[in-house]
Amino acid sequence: MKRWRAKCKSMGLGMDRIYVPAWMISTMLVSLAVSAQTADGNTGINQANTMVRSYFDTGVNLMYAVGAMVGLIGGIHVFQKWTHGDRDTRQAAAAWFGSCIFLVVVATVLRSFFGL
Repeated sequence: MKRWRAKCKSMGLGMDRIYVPAWMISTMLVSLAVSAQTADGNTGINQANTMVRSYFDTGVNLMYAVGAMVGLIGGIHVFQKWTHGDRDTRQAAAAWFGSCIFLVVVATVLRSFFGL
């Protein structure tokens, strides 16, 4: 803050004025020019729609893969509880199995809901 005040005083500026660097002004002007050229919103929305739809199948497959990994980890966790003789093995198995089913159902419902 002290450097900024000293710089303002050396330039003959009072504290009520704001120092804006030239690179910041040029950046703002370039961004305004770019945004003025891309004023057609329908083209951008349609382009975003096609991009999201193209990634949807990959996302659903990723959810299936995450569900499979959760199932494997859950199976190992439940097996360890079972071998150690824990009493809450059924609850742990139900929770892990439920999370796997949830991921698969969500992926399937999203695919059918959006008609993809």
